[in-house]
Amino acid sequence: MKQRQILELMKNKFIILISFASAIFVSCYEKNNQKPTDLKYPKTKKFPVIDTLFHTAIVDNYRWLEDDRSKETEAWVNAENEVTFKYLNKIPYRDQLKARLSELWNYEKVGAPFIEGDYTYFYKNEGLQNQYVVYRKKGNSAAEVFLDPNTFSEDATTSLGALSFSKDGKTAAYAISEGGSDWRKIIVMDTESRTIKEDTLVDVKFSGISWYKNEGFYYSSYDKPKGSELSAKTDQHKLYYHKLGTLQKNDPVIFGQKIAEKHRYVRGYLTEDDRYLVISASTSTSGNKLFIKDLTNESQKLKTIVDHFDSDTYVVKNSQHKLYLVTNFNAPNKKLVTVDANDPSQEHWKDLIPETEHVLNLNSGAGYFFAEYMVDAISKVLQYDFNGNLMREVQLPGVGSSAGFGGKKEAKELYFSFTNYNTPSSLYKFNPENGAYEVFWKPSIDFNSEAYTSKQVFYSSKDGTKVPMIITHKKGIVLDGNNPTILYGYGGFNISLTPSFSIANAVWMEQGGIYAVPNLRGGGEYGKKWHNAGTQMKKQNVFDDFIAAAEYLIEKKYTSSAYLAIRGGSNGGLLVGATMTQRPELMRVALPAVGVLDMLRYHTFTAGAGWAYDYGTANDSKEMLEYLKKYSPVHNVKKGVKYPATLITTGDHDDRVVPAHSFKFAAELQEKQTGVAPTLIRIETNAGHGAGTPVAKTIEQYSDIFGFTLFNMGLDQLPNPPKTKIKS
Repeated sequence: MKQRQILELMKNKFIILISFASAIFVSCYEKNNQKPTDLKYPKTKKFPVIDTLFHTAIVDNYRWLEDDRSKETEAWVNAENEVTFKYLNKIPYRDQLKARLSELWNYEKVGAPFIEGDYTYFYKNEGLQNQYVVYRKKGNSAAEVFLDPNTFSEDATTSLGALSFSKDGKTAAYAISEGGSDWRKIIVMDTESRTIKEDTLVDVKFSGISWYKNEGFYYSSYDKPKGSELSAKTDQHKLYYHKLGTLQKNDPVIFGQKIAEKHRYVRGYLTEDDRYLVISASTSTSGNKLFIKDLTNESQKLKTIVDHFDSDTYVVKNSQHKLYLVTNFNAPNKKLVTVDANDPSQEHWKDLIPETEHVLNLNSGAGYFFAEYMVDAISKVLQYDFNGNLMREVQLPGVGSSAGFGGKKEAKELYFSFTNYNTPSSLYKFNPENGAYEVFWKPSIDFNSEAYTSKQVFYSSKDGTKVPMIITHKKGIVLDGNNPTILYGYGGFNISLTPSFSIANAVWMEQGGIYAVPNLRGGGEYGKKWHNAGTQMKKQNVFDDFIAAAEYLIEKKYTSSAYLAIRGGSNGGLLVGATMTQRPELMRVALPAVGVLDMLRYHTFTAGAGWAYDYGTANDSKEMLEYLKKYSPVHNVKKGVKYPATLITTGDHDDRVVPAHSFKFAAELQEKQTGVAPTLIRIETNAGHGAGTPVAKTIEQYSDIFGFTLFNMGLDQLPNPPKTKIKS
């Protein structure tokens, strides 16, 4: 991991937290448990489409909402937003929440510096800037703005993605996203003059930018799909090479053109010495083939390192012809192996850092490896030399999550970040020779971490599996069942939820709220076995783990069903949708964000088929069809059921989990809701899956989410109303 990626981690790890005075809620709950009488949902027309799969008829009444280019869909979106915002505008303390979020968000945030050519670069946000700005300085000179994404568009919805420099640092290539789309443009710039060097590359998706010397770079993309670029299926990923000074249309395909090379995800990257091109190819989000090409020998063809999808393997480093690979092949918790690049097949691999009982994440920098282990989702870092000798355990500043320690081989110092649920992320400068470190940057934030506490507990799921959960709240709360609580989960794709600070969650906890995060099966906290235990025909385990977490919080009097909200995004949106349809009485509020909610059709949109490792598809078998149908949120909304107050959130430019998922779910809920709780959808315009969302939009979204949650828990005022007015 490069040093600047620390910042990306800091930017992307905003999840959520809060706290509330119990007595206030008891008195208010009965007052606001009815939805406003003037809440009338738009009439969503039904145009049934029937699919027959394995002799089973599947009726889809809202297929028309999948057409993101139609006037009818646009009109429906506008009508739904009108109803939703009319409701949200009536929440009496919505503006107060926005004011406090704005106030707390307004502190300087700085990323780790990194050297390219003659300059030292770093990311910084003054506080409420919508996008981080890239600065640079030469020697002891004052820092100057290098790239300011806030100027890319008037509404700041065009964001900076990858930024990569040629070996001499004289040329930069950077990717931009417009409206939150996964489709990118790549712009090439002369770093000295900061002028654009050539035509912009377009139609780039799911790509890095990997430079070869100072001559050009590798990138990946799909052919432009027929139909909607936001929802049409993308299936064949290709690796290209762009030589500076040439036209994009002439960029040669390096891998992915041939039928035998057809894969859904293809990535190319170079070893630090530019000797080897490494190509990773996969058909799903788990498992990859791996190839290598020696660029010092033009006649040499690709050599195969891994020829199957039974493992996740990547090259982390090389020393001449010696390759270092991280793999989970026959090692579910991952290990580091070495092999000679001249004969790199698996039978020649040799263990360097063997597998342990804890999951390994590895970075390299300054001539060392840094092995970060997750011990019950908490970081432990060991430093090794390139021969596999243990140098030391890095004594972290506390119990939480670390990230970083990556850098170039010749680096004299490295950087890492540290955070947990109640401690804002700080940066540390690390001396790799003696293990000493010092604070490089610490945020000046109006939040008293000492007033809050985090506790890890272990609870039993339905089948007896022990699942960890971290519960964070203000010290001294009374466990009487009356504390508003957000239960946040994900549970999929080998993703690990480790402790990290969130400005938004801090506002939640300030008001007396509890924030609880269980490490569900399907995630990566305990390696590949833990991941597989929540996939395909075992996906129900994930929902059972989440339900058991809610039941634990209720049993231990942290909260009750009247004060419980469940929240999750993307795969976590599926988690919320499945949980609220299976156990609607368990929670008061449901908050599914950008969720995968139509499990019978998810694989027909964009790169959705790549999620089959986790989910399986309705086309696999009758058994898989029936299993998916049994929990698919869109297909399990029933008439005669009282569903919790629901605020679905999505973006109209989400081309990863297309908004049609959320549209259909909202239509089903609004038609069939028997209870009095509102079932609303908030559709952010000119926004995607979440990456690059402007700070202003993020603050507005959280004020709506928290306001909706508390209002439907019966709160008519905030326990700790902010004194500050909303900053303009």
